[in-house]
Amino acid sequence: MSTIPPRRPRAEELHNAHWRRSSYSGGANECVEIADLGAYAAVRDSKAPDLSAVILSRSALGDLLAHYADGETRLG
Repeated sequence: MSTIPPRRPRAEELHNAHWRRSSYSGGANECVEIADLGAYAAVRDSKAPDLSAVILSRSALGDLLAHYADGETRLG
């Protein structure tokens, strides 16, 4: 039995997404925002919400956050 993964959302479909701002922003407008899209998550710059968001699988987002939480400064 094969399982088909959910379709990756397109950037133009994010206008109705519920965006959350980082709690580390302290109310400033200089941080990232994230939207939960089920199997995916979208990340955007809070200063430029009209620019394209980055859409990542939940596991890729977890890997990225773990990488920086471990004190890494560069990918690769």
